[in-house]
Amino acid sequence: MTEDTEVSRKVWAGRIITGLVVAYLLFDSILRVLKLDAAVGGFERLGYPESLVVPVGLVELAGVILYVFPRSAVLGAILLTGHLGGATAAILRLENPWFLLPVGLGALLWGGLYLRDDKVNALFPLRR
Repeated sequence: MTEDTEVSRKVWAGRIITGLVVAYLLFDSILRVLKLDAAVGGFERLGYPESLVVPVGLVELAGVILYVFPRSAVLGAILLTGHLGGATAAILRLENPWFLLPVGLGALLWGGLYLRDDKVNALFPLRR
């Protein structure tokens, strides 16, 4: 296998992972922005007021939009990491094992970016 083929596979793997994470986060943020019952119910179970559903959805949507574009992907990843960290803390507070979902999404978020962006890859060089 040539180096170009390996790079191409890595980039495509990163794009696929990114696409899956973006699809989930877009779905999640749109539920909140539209203030659908599922989003409101989730906020109430976590102990947050209904008035925060739309603002949190807008922040999440802004992070997703920034993450999709290569020039702002790192900023988007940082904002979404904060968002997912807050979700993890809120879920952990209830001693709910679903805290692993935002943790896993955060890992996939950065993993996808790592695979598709050489500059991020250079920050954390993994050696064979």
